[in-house]
Amino acid sequence: MPIRLLSRHRVPTLRRALVAVVAAALLPKAAAAQTPVIFVHGNGDHAGLWDNVIWRFESNGYPASRLFAVDLPNPSSSSTLTAVELNRSTPEEQTAALAAFVTRVLLTTGANKVALVGSSRGGMTIRNYVRFGGGAAHVSHVITGGTPNHGVFAIPTVQPDGEFNGAGPYLRALNRGTEVVPGVKFLALRSDSLDKYAQADGAGLGMKGTATNVDARGPALRGALNVVLPGTDHREVAFGPAAFRAQYRFITGRAPTHMDIVPDTVALLEGMISGNVNASPTNLPLANAVITVHAVDAATGQRIGAPVYRAVTSHTGRWGPFRASPTARYEFELASPDSAVILHVFRMPFPRSSRVVNFRFPTPPATRADSVSVLIARPRGYLGLGRDTVEFDGTRATGIPPGVPTVDRAIRWFGAREPITVRTRVNGETIVVRTQPGDKRRLVSAEFQRE
Repeated sequence: MPIRLLSRHRVPTLRRALVAVVAAALLPKAAAAQTPVIFVHGNGDHAGLWDNVIWRFESNGYPASRLFAVDLPNPSSSSTLTAVELNRSTPEEQTAALAAFVTRVLLTTGANKVALVGSSRGGMTIRNYVRFGGGAAHVSHVITGGTPNHGVFAIPTVQPDGEFNGAGPYLRALNRGTEVVPGVKFLALRSDSLDKYAQADGAGLGMKGTATNVDARGPALRGALNVVLPGTDHREVAFGPAAFRAQYRFITGRAPTHMDIVPDTVALLEGMISGNVNASPTNLPLANAVITVHAVDAATGQRIGAPVYRAVTSHTGRWGPFRASPTARYEFELASPDSAVILHVFRMPFPRSSRVVNFRFPTPPATRADSVSVLIARPRGYLGLGRDTVEFDGTRATGIPPGVPTVDRAIRWFGAREPITVRTRVNGETIVVRTQPGDKRRLVSAEFQRE
């Protein structure tokens, strides 16, 4: 076979081509080097609560393709460890659902192991999977945030077979001997004093004056790296910026470069719509739900022009993708034949893309004649009088207890026959909403997601 010599003019061209080929080959490997991270929500919650944490990971260069948040189908716990209750779950059911999700992530990414990050009950599910469900072979890191690892109480005579009883069989088994699993790195994040489920007195559980036999150290794990996040509440210890910093450092071995969320040029939004069934919140897909997105004026909440997106969900309950502007404000209007509520959700601008912009139809709130209801919701954190500022039109919200933050919402009724603008505020974040009083089924919600 004859040999052809390359001319000097072709060498630079070939070199550039080889560099491009090598770079293309290296990029997937670089991404593959990042351990896939799976975020696991808590009792009654859904995957969408992890958006801030996911955005912060992405802002520090973590590939979006390696970040996952699971929606466990029936997220609320059963009354006992083995009770079969409609739209509630036992620990074993939660563990099986998590195991299946981990398998899908491993197959999707080609990785050998994943890191698991859990909020509250999600951390208990992770521990059960790793210790008793075969997960140790597939998990490199475990992070629990505000997880009641020793119970929200430890009283043998109160709900003796309950999942959250530190004196019950479930947590005694998880904590027997070593509280961590050899070969897996463990980090336990906890508050110093403001976790509602780590209090010595049972007041927050409806048992005022009863010793819970649990205190602020309850979420700690013997044998784990235990980190205290001062001033955080039960959810902030998983979803807040201080929690992210600890999570990122533990998984990557280095401190994050960015604590703020770095905006992208476009935000592709999608998610799932679910509802409450048998008085229990679910993450079961809701078909035939209608979602309409309106661009709104930030100062008045009034809609600007025609809807910018509309869809009807199929059996998957999924909506999107919707191409949003990272600087625009939107109102998400949701209706379903199966819901007695027409939901209007206002949020701050979405700085980055998200696959977990989830919506759940709530149970109908109490109604009042000739009035409309406006809800302030803070699902990624709690509210406590004295620590948090919560206002409707400059007036302090009612129904928020002082001391340890224990509620995540406040509601006010506005007597109006015509649409009105309501300015809602939580600490340094303000969301302006617009009421829709023409139908008593309408609930207007300002969902606060920042800190």
